[in-house]
Amino acid sequence: MRIETEIKKWGNSLALRITGVMADLPRFSAGTKVEVEVTKDSLVIKRAVKARRKLKLPYNEKELIAGLTPKKAHADLLPVLIKREIEL
Repeated sequence: MRIETEIKKWGNSLALRITGVMADLPRFSAGTKVEVEVTKDSLVIKRAVKARRKLKLPYNEKELIAGLTPKKAHADLLPVLIKREIEL
């Protein structure tokens, strides 16, 4: 969809008013966080992606594998491939 509008002066800056379908379709409202991609001849305005919160896990890898042996890891239960299963 293309909409023709006009950039206006707003104090010492320039402003583009986002009205009607320009706000409705992407579900923009007052306070919506956006990202603006700037190129030589365009602006692309997208809803900002919320940063994922880094999950603090109760254990690290070193703690999880401490004391692990082939027996405890059930390595004896892993299948063994025969030659015809791995030939192309």
